[in-house]
Amino acid sequence: MTNQSTPSEVFLVGFPSLPLRFYIPVSLTMFLVYISSLSANGTVILLIILKESLHKPMYIALAHLAASELLFDTITLPKMIAKYWFGDGTMPFTACLFQVFWVHYLGTLDGFILMVMAMDRYVAISRPLHYSSIISNKQMGAACILCIFISFIAGLIVIFMDLTLVFNCGQTRINGYFCSNTTVHNLACGDVSFTKRVVFIIAMVALFVSLSVIIFSYAAILRIMRSSTHLANGQKALYTCTTHLLVMALYYLPRLFVYVANQSSQLILNADANLLILCLYTFLPHVANPIIYCLRNKEIKHIMRTTFRRHIPHKIT
Repeated sequence: MTNQSTPSEVFLVGFPSLPLRFYIPVSLTMFLVYISSLSANGTVILLIILKESLHKPMYIALAHLAASELLFDTITLPKMIAKYWFGDGTMPFTACLFQVFWVHYLGTLDGFILMVMAMDRYVAISRPLHYSSIISNKQMGAACILCIFISFIAGLIVIFMDLTLVFNCGQTRINGYFCSNTTVHNLACGDVSFTKRVVFIIAMVALFVSLSVIIFSYAAILRIMRSSTHLANGQKALYTCTTHLLVMALYYLPRLFVYVANQSSQLILNADANLLILCLYTFLPHVANPIIYCLRNKEIKHIMRTTFRRHIPHKIT
């Protein structure tokens, strides 16, 4: 691309119709979401790295998921907050394309890591006595690396398709809080239908592969629990699986709806509605996942309780 084919910078609009009086509440909400994600995911990563007792396949996958979500939020949320706090909505176009790559790479990676975690839970529940011989730390690490590689390739294809477009139409306004394929395509000149189609196919393949495996895994888990003779353990596992499925539904269903809506000429979402749905399925799971998957875990709660007691001085009587 040449300088004549791209703008030097773009402007992030945020919610296009948001009244001025809501700037502070919206930005504070974003700030709280970022701090919550930073604290929860950061705690998960540190505990898993520092505590040898957590060096297990399940926690290796959780650490990768937490790192992916923390990186995603750090790449997107601070700029969103600065937009409302300091009026700093501009960013270089090259930084926008950089953000496009990471947004789609990390979004794809989240889905694949969730898929690996679902498979891990299926093996743990269906073959508890043979779990350690079927899934080892080395195998889980290799599975996570494979997910990273596949997601990286998908991100490269997406950004390569965007680099083939021409952006010399004078459009520089991004109706959103961060750069994504949808927003960047709106800046391009001419027909972008082929690029949209390729990106949509990549997104759908990644989405349906991970979602299909997750559905199969949890359906098998629920079937095993229904036939379990230990009612108390079955009810506990059912509650755990239900919370997992709710988080995954929040991650997958709105995402699928937005993907289809953006490809449909008849189903057109209002810009504010589209952005609200995007924020819900992008950032809420990043706060919920470390709590649902990790911080509610008895082993991790015990480690945290022990650590805090060790570092908090006793009262002097």
